[in-house]
Amino acid sequence: MNTQQSTSQASDDKPQVRFFTIDEDSAGQRIDNFLLKTLKGVPKSMIYRLLRKGEIRVNKKRTKPEYKLQMDDLVRVAPIRVTEKTDVVSTKLDKVARLEQHILFEDDCLIVINKPSGMAVHGGSGLSFGLIEALRALRPQAKMLELVHRLDRDTSGCLVVAKKRSALRQLHEQLRHKQVQKFYHALVKGHWPAKLTRVTEGLRKNDLKSGERVVVVDNIQGKESETRYKVLKHYEGASLVRAFPVTGRTHQIRVHCQCSGHPIACDAKYGAEDFSLAMNKQGLKRLFLHAFSIEFEHPKTGERVRFEAPYDEQLTAILTKQTLKTY
Repeated sequence: MNTQQSTSQASDDKPQVRFFTIDEDSAGQRIDNFLLKTLKGVPKSMIYRLLRKGEIRVNKKRTKPEYKLQMDDLVRVAPIRVTEKTDVVSTKLDKVARLEQHILFEDDCLIVINKPSGMAVHGGSGLSFGLIEALRALRPQAKMLELVHRLDRDTSGCLVVAKKRSALRQLHEQLRHKQVQKFYHALVKGHWPAKLTRVTEGLRKNDLKSGERVVVVDNIQGKESETRYKVLKHYEGASLVRAFPVTGRTHQIRVHCQCSGHPIACDAKYGAEDFSLAMNKQGLKRLFLHAFSIEFEHPKTGERVRFEAPYDEQLTAILTKQTLKTY
């Protein structure tokens, strides 16, 4: 089901009254958030002004921005000039078109995609578009596409996108109750000891004068954090480890690797310069952190599902180099 929209008498020139009947996918949302997504091109300040003046009503009554919509609510929006924003993301861009090949699974509820390294999950901070904007351009018929969780720009691998509000809510509930299992693979410096299976250092975000944000170990003011590790393979001067983040702090795996004395290959923020340079010379030009698999209950069927994302060419190549000898 989709939120149904109707308007008063059709006219191309005049703004019209708009009505929205709330369905199961939109139920539970705050009305201000619903309107921000529905009335594309209308500034946030105008939406709050319209709510305050009673020009947006629910079931013929005035409402506040924090009101949570209910199933079958009728939302009436007074005539306002809506400037629809044209999608600036072209599906002809190679970077966008190639995303189609990265889709691991898709049904009417969700998309699981193998996010490429170097692509942000959403636009902003000087980026014209990110993965979610590119997916919306590839799927213009989709009524809704929202990120279920995030990955750092330089991290590749499994990323889940919801196509229904109900699926988004259900998956967020699973994330809150730690019912989603995400396993990452990382190539780190040195010999990771098999007995080092847990890192629990507290983490705190720290904004530098330059405006750059870094995460530092702080067991007093930092947030509780835990990452569990398992060695997958030892190489000469490096180890391939599997990381399971029990908590989901910013840059958690990267900082926990660094503070354990085994920074991740080609990590520009938390890496070891000598190790990254050695990996660069062997052809690795990206962070070796990959969201290898994700497991959760399918929001529609309730079935436990698991998806794996294959390595890209650079990650595959570096592990097959003669200089990375196993032992």
